[in-house]
Amino acid sequence: MKVSRIIINGIIIFIGIGLFFLLMEKLGLGDKIYLRLVNFIFVIYGVNRTIKQDYEEHIDGYFTNLSSAFFTAFTSLILTIFAFIAYANARGGEEYIHTFVDHYIFGGTPSLYQFCIGLFIEGLAASAIVSFTLMQFWKDKVEKINKVDDVNHN
Repeated sequence: MKVSRIIINGIIIFIGIGLFFLLMEKLGLGDKIYLRLVNFIFVIYGVNRTIKQDYEEHIDGYFTNLSSAFFTAFTSLILTIFAFIAYANARGGEEYIHTFVDHYIFGGTPSLYQFCIGLFIEGLAASAIVSFTLMQFWKDKVEKINKVDDVNHN
């Protein structure tokens, strides 16, 4: 597990998500919940990139790569939450949150920080799901490659 790789790929995810959400808001599509799901593409890309780079450098441990994948997504989550807090405060803080909170699943009238805690919990779950799913994909892929290599060497 390389910390620099985790941070770089986490930053790539963060930039992708940030630009996507700014574009959505600029186009007036911020209230379309199904478009918010597109941010998974950026998370999948960055986490997959981390796992792929680990395997290319022969870092083969399942739990090592799973941890690396999760911390990549977690890095982007932390960066995104702090950036969102700064952005929301610049746009009016609590008033900004209340303009679109109805379109989220939280309900009620949460404060900015309550809203961010909800986003954090949602992001943790998404990070775990994406990391585990991609590790299953790579585990099967690496096992097939290793079987082919074993056949070719024998």
